[in-house]
Amino acid sequence: MQCALYKITILIAAVSQAYPQSKVETASSVDPSVQVDTIFAKWDHTNSPGCAVAVMQNSQVIYKRGYGMADLDHNIAITPSSVFHIASVSKQFTAAAILLLVGEGKLSLDDDVRKYVPEVPDFGTPITLRDLLHHVSGLRDQLELLGLGGWRIYQDLITDDDVLSLVARQKALNFSPGSRYMYSNTGYTLLAQVVKRVSGKSLREYTSANLFQPLGMEQTHFRDDHAEIVKNIAYGYDLGPDGTFRLSVPNFDSVGATSLLTTVEDLVKWDSNFYQPRVGGPAFTEQMLHHDKLNDGEANDYAFGLMTGSYKGLPIVDHLGADAGYRADLLRFPEQHFSAAVLCNLSATEPRDLTRQIADIYLVKSFKEQPRHDAVQISGEQLSRWTGLFRKSDEDSFLRISLKEGNLWLNTHGILLEMQPASDSRFYLKNSFGSPAELVFAQEGSPAGAKLTVKNEGAKPLVFERVAAFEASEKDLVEYAGSYVSEEIDPVYRVSIEGGQLVMRRPKNPPVKLEPLTRDVFAIGPGTMRFTRTSGNKISGFLLNTDQTKNFKFSKREK
Repeated sequence: MQCALYKITILIAAVSQAYPQSKVETASSVDPSVQVDTIFAKWDHTNSPGCAVAVMQNSQVIYKRGYGMADLDHNIAITPSSVFHIASVSKQFTAAAILLLVGEGKLSLDDDVRKYVPEVPDFGTPITLRDLLHHVSGLRDQLELLGLGGWRIYQDLITDDDVLSLVARQKALNFSPGSRYMYSNTGYTLLAQVVKRVSGKSLREYTSANLFQPLGMEQTHFRDDHAEIVKNIAYGYDLGPDGTFRLSVPNFDSVGATSLLTTVEDLVKWDSNFYQPRVGGPAFTEQMLHHDKLNDGEANDYAFGLMTGSYKGLPIVDHLGADAGYRADLLRFPEQHFSAAVLCNLSATEPRDLTRQIADIYLVKSFKEQPRHDAVQISGEQLSRWTGLFRKSDEDSFLRISLKEGNLWLNTHGILLEMQPASDSRFYLKNSFGSPAELVFAQEGSPAGAKLTVKNEGAKPLVFERVAAFEASEKDLVEYAGSYVSEEIDPVYRVSIEGGQLVMRRPKNPPVKLEPLTRDVFAIGPGTMRFTRTSGNKISGFLLNTDQTKNFKFSKREK
């Protein structure tokens, strides 16, 4: 399951529906497999977790290998046959099951989800299966709801019933269905329920019979029992603060958004189905890559459990997965008939970067020339004009710009990104992935006023305005202290003053410091708390906003 942090850089592009045969030609005289080994050398040891890799050309494996260990307790090495939990890469298989049921005439993509899962509240507007598939439903993300409700995501057992009970308590959507894209694992858990209730078989049973067995994917299944013994499994690991590896595996009895177990060898068989369809036929594979526009006509690059985009000028189809100690990516270049699968059992790995480094080796002659963004020298005095706190005008999203070591730095949710100047008001994110995000400043009104526009290729620009930061004294903070509750979850949230600043406490979680942004708005991890007031100007509660949960309402308890 992928919890989407706020990202400045995104990949947007339309994928070609044509699949011409193509031959890979590398630019180096060095054996490309040796170059791939170099990429993974840091994990290729008997005392480290690592990754399994498969490189595919024209539906044939041209290189596969394992690096590092699948099980550090028992000294078992990773091989291409090692079984990995692939997190959100699972979603394309859930989407495929829905399309197969559509093909059987058992449901329609335009059906209201409440037709099959009446536990979903009536929000006054239909939420279709199509909305769920494309992440435009407006439903709050289950991981965030579970976290808000006190679950420790990778320590506590999470079942489908847990998710459904939380969904049933929701009072509002993040937005009207179809009006915007927002990644939501909830939608895919509900789609798994639809498969179960329409077919009479669990998602595991249905996909095994209708997808995996016909494709010969013998090591692949949805794991709906966390205690199940799975042969050849690679255990997930984190790197602890003392530098040692620690087990990190999800305890999920929930499928659809996540929980597929597979190998890179089996993913080769799935990948080949997009060129020579053995399951579903050409119409099925074409539909898997189709993505609808939003209500206002804006493009949405999320298809059926797959992201369409571009890399170095070439169309790609991709999906990343991240759960506990597992990381996964399956990247396809349809015009080149080239794909790379990377499955890792260490949370510190970045498979999306690794699949692209593999592509850099094999497809270097196919890439289109990329625009250069040469840095220019700008004085610190000129750069300092743009420092400060910036807020997106239509929601509580903040960026903080600071000057450090002669450069501007962007801080979003505690993630620092260095900004590369192209002029005294135009910047690119240094080391940003794919097509760099362009950041353009403009003076607005008074000397203190400024506007920041963030431009991503193919996406609507994001506009931020500079706002005055809240310099809160301890006396200012007193009115925010208290206990807060929500109708939609059980725990009590307690806010107190500790060491001169606000601290929020909730069950099963460490205390979190609240960083003041503007008056009544505080940063809390990857989100914000906006305190609300009565007509008499007393604090009445707060609205919690995160990447995948908007305006989640809490009320202040009377003493």
